[in-house]
Amino acid sequence: MSPDFFPAGVPLVKRIFDLCCSIIGVVILSPFLVLVALIILVFEGWPIFFLQERPGYYTKLFKMIKFRTMMSTPNTPSPDTDSWRITQLGKILRVTSVDEWPQLFNILLGEMSLVGPRPLLIQYLDRYTPEQTRRHNVLPGITGWAQVNGRNSLSWEEKFRLDIWYVDHWSFGLDLRIIWLTIIKVLKREGITQEGSASTEEFKGQ
Repeated sequence: MSPDFFPAGVPLVKRIFDLCCSIIGVVILSPFLVLVALIILVFEGWPIFFLQERPGYYTKLFKMIKFRTMMSTPNTPSPDTDSWRITQLGKILRVTSVDEWPQLFNILLGEMSLVGPRPLLIQYLDRYTPEQTRRHNVLPGITGWAQVNGRNSLSWEEKFRLDIWYVDHWSFGLDLRIIWLTIIKVLKREGITQEGSASTEEFKGQ
């Protein structure tokens, strides 16, 4: 798919901010990105990255990129649900949110934003209510309103409610607030996982 650097309907100020931040982020973090990639290669082997198609802006599919945090095993089509496969190195990458850094390239390509509802699995599309589907009316983000209000400790219903609230109340100031709160949450390591689990439970619809 060809990159769409200025997706139609995305506020210009939001897109320019995303582009500037992602370019600066890639430049500053490039030595660390290479270092993390080498560490994964040495201790966990190939592949270094986890690529998976996700529904994005108005459900358009794109390949989301993250650092791999799970063991590569055959016949496991949905890595996000297999919490037992998270490696020790992967746990560190997840707790520090370093596994999300490669998504800066998704932002550069116009597939994601710094702030927006998290891109979820394709199979969830048929399970949404019409109201929940509206979460796709904005670009998906690395962080979002749900992430700074509980992240994986929230129920699916609570996450979707917060996602829709963001869609209806978006402003540039709100994005800046969410980014600031995200930094605080990451430093405090709040809401990384649900109680008693290592990753988010599957959404089975309502």
